[in-house]
Amino acid sequence: MKRTWACGALLWVLAGCGTGREAFRPNPNDEDVFVGAIPIVRAPLRERCAGHTGRTARAACDEARYLGTEYTRRLSVGDDVCLEGMYGEEPGGACKARAAVIDTAPNQIKLEVRTAKPDSRWFQSEMRHAWYEEGALVDLYLAERGY
Repeated sequence: MKRTWACGALLWVLAGCGTGREAFRPNPNDEDVFVGAIPIVRAPLRERCAGHTGRTARAACDEARYLGTEYTRRLSVGDDVCLEGMYGEEPGGACKARAAVIDTAPNQIKLEVRTAKPDSRWFQSEMRHAWYEEGALVDLYLAERGY
């Protein structure tokens, strides 16, 4: 009987080893553990270039989409991005809202809005994070070029 109690106690202690404090520690990369409040900006369901019926207009849009895709795929952590006022170019004086790439994942880029001018639509979003799908940023590239 003592042996049964000893074996049971040993199993109980061994089972408890895997559920120490480390198992319940929150992930430090999560902004808000309780809500998970980082928004995800999805790619549009319909591609902008699909609406162009003319041969030359469609070819120009496809070329711009290719350039926007290449630019977006080459972004890495620490890069500065212009979110308003020519996404796809180095942030200069014409940039109304600047962001920084703070994380990447397959088909997604996490951006943090760093500075925004008062006339920018991003003015109330400074220091906020959001995940952007690749297609959403390519759509932004096309929209700023008039497609």
